[in-house]
Amino acid sequence: MTDKDICFRITDDGDERDIQDIFEMLKAFNLSNREESKNVPLGIFYEDAQGKKLAGLTGETFGNWLCIHYLFVEEHMRKEGVGSKLLLAAEEEARNRGCKYAFVDTFSFQAPDFYTKHGYNEVFTLNDYPYTGKRFYYTKEL
Repeated sequence: MTDKDICFRITDDGDERDIQDIFEMLKAFNLSNREESKNVPLGIFYEDAQGKKLAGLTGETFGNWLCIHYLFVEEHMRKEGVGSKLLLAAEEEARNRGCKYAFVDTFSFQAPDFYTKHGYNEVFTLNDYPYTGKRFYYTKEL
């Protein structure tokens, strides 16, 4: 293969196949180089009698870590303790799975005060994200 046979292709289409190809390449590299550990999904949901989700937390446990991906509470239910119950349940399940730490990120308009109130410590912040906001990264020792 020569330099003439190789080209850069720039896209703006978010093609799922392109994304999956790179993910699979990175995953294979990571699995061949990192210590063995399982990613175990975690989901905790608050639903009404018909099964409609009103709040929930999704994430995974990975080695010693609880990684929180999403936590959402319907707006009319906020400030009633539902989010705290979801977070505490996730932390308890993570401890039961052997986790020692938790990780989460949140935007400035979302819930930074919520996480600090629950003992999460800021690790770093992306300022001017995406333009004028902030994105906070937190960890907590479980």
